[in-house]
Amino acid sequence: MVKIRLMRMGKKHRPFYRLVVADARAPRDGRFIEVLGYYDPVKEPPEIKVDEEKVKAWLGKGAQLTSQAKWVIRKAGISVG
Repeated sequence: MVKIRLMRMGKKHRPFYRLVVADARAPRDGRFIEVLGYYDPVKEPPEIKVDEEKVKAWLGKGAQLTSQAKWVIRKAGISVG
């Protein structure tokens, strides 16, 4: 199963996240298939950049969204089912 999820990066107390497509069995910060965007909660206001076409393509292929990835995608203004 393939999931769209967040991958944590950055320093201690200064996280930012990549929105990635990864195998469900891979570790959170491990191997991934493709980067779809990023989310930086430290900046004011939080910065979100997501490639809408890639997200919709992966959802069409059967990728599942995690709850946090769904939240980030909705905050970016992309409607998902």
